[in-house]
Amino acid sequence: MAYLMVGLFELHDRSRFETTAISFGPDPQDAFRQRLERAFDRFIDVRTKTERDVALLVRELEIDIAVDLMGYTNYSRPGILALRPAPLQVNYIGFAGTMGADYMDYVIADRFIIPEQARRFYTEQVVYLPDTYWPTDAGRTIDAVPPTRTAVGLPESGFVFCCFNQSSKITPPVFDVWMRLLRQVEGSVLWLVEDNADAPRNLRREAERRGVSASRLIFAPRVKVEEYLARLPLAGLLLDTLPFNAHTTASDALWAGLPVVTCAGASFTARVAGSLLHAIGLPELVTDSLADYEALALALARDEVRLGRLRAKLQRNRQSFPLFDTERFRRHIESAYVVMSDRQRRGEPPQGFAVSLRDG
Repeated sequence: MAYLMVGLFELHDRSRFETTAISFGPDPQDAFRQRLERAFDRFIDVRTKTERDVALLVRELEIDIAVDLMGYTNYSRPGILALRPAPLQVNYIGFAGTMGADYMDYVIADRFIIPEQARRFYTEQVVYLPDTYWPTDAGRTIDAVPPTRTAVGLPESGFVFCCFNQSSKITPPVFDVWMRLLRQVEGSVLWLVEDNADAPRNLRREAERRGVSASRLIFAPRVKVEEYLARLPLAGLLLDTLPFNAHTTASDALWAGLPVVTCAGASFTARVAGSLLHAIGLPELVTDSLADYEALALALARDEVRLGRLRAKLQRNRQSFPLFDTERFRRHIESAYVVMSDRQRRGEPPQGFAVSLRDG
């Protein structure tokens, strides 16, 4: 989350906003942590404080809008905001869905992530950003010298399908699709992340059960971010998961120039990759069923010219479409904060609204 948002934090308009970070996650004490700390007017580590102490601190600092970037994820502490320390409390980005809590006023989304007909399933009031709800850092760096296929354990030839999502996102229906793709594309392999010691063994066993040699599943170790981004273009396509899409993984792939094929479901978690693809001008890579998802992935893997045109389009669009325009995104989310705050100061209750392209 910090890698995605640090560019936004650095760009916030200091003439209009004072920013405070309340940190309760681990401190790796590295260069990126130092950059993150510098991005705020105040950066306060509260790991040793109780929920009540942190809530009192937020109140003493007179925070107008508390934005929870964690929700119910690892290291989260929703008990702080349950004490209502800020006049406005916002659910954003870290938790893909409603927090179902009456102490959260707004959730920030876009019209693809939360279609109009789905608003009733959220206890928060929905704020629609234009383009996408997803923040990015246009200053992210990629290793200048990409690795070779051999260096990362890939065969020298053959099509590479990949999915660097956590292994817990891989469901049997999606894995069935992937195995059919491997059987239909001769010489192809599936490149996955090695999340833990059990995943490679279990997934290779399941591949064999579906008539695919275990050797066609290749597992990549986790590496530093710049190296990870540099190796992504060695794949031909990133295959998304369902019902929990690639989120940061999809953003990383698109930034590195790797096309993503996704299947959009009904829930927030199943629509994130679709939001990103619309925001980078590639809606043709968003499907509505696993059958269409499989057909599209197969067609692209078999058509080198079509896939090459798609990759060239992605490279062009990275520079001109909204997804990686951090400054544009900054203006829109700040406009959302202003509307929220203005309503609160007028004594009006939270109410959903949409930020227009003209705002900011």
